[in-house]
Amino acid sequence: MTDQENNTIYLVVVNHEEQYSIWPKWKKEIPGGWKCLGKEGSKEECLTYIKDVWKDMRPLSLRRAMRF
Repeated sequence: MTDQENNTIYLVVVNHEEQYSIWPKWKKEIPGGWKCLGKEGSKEECLTYIKDVWKDMRPLSLRRAMRF
């Protein structure tokens, strides 16, 4: 891991299908279709958070379709 990666602050983001990812805070604009959850930190901290909260990796549309 480079020094830049070690110092980068990331944001935890989620899309309309409730899929999680991280985005470097310095990039200012989050890609279309994604929103910030308010969690930020090192890459490791953000990935640990996602691991703790994202229990079902199936997209929301698939989870809804499988209810029937």
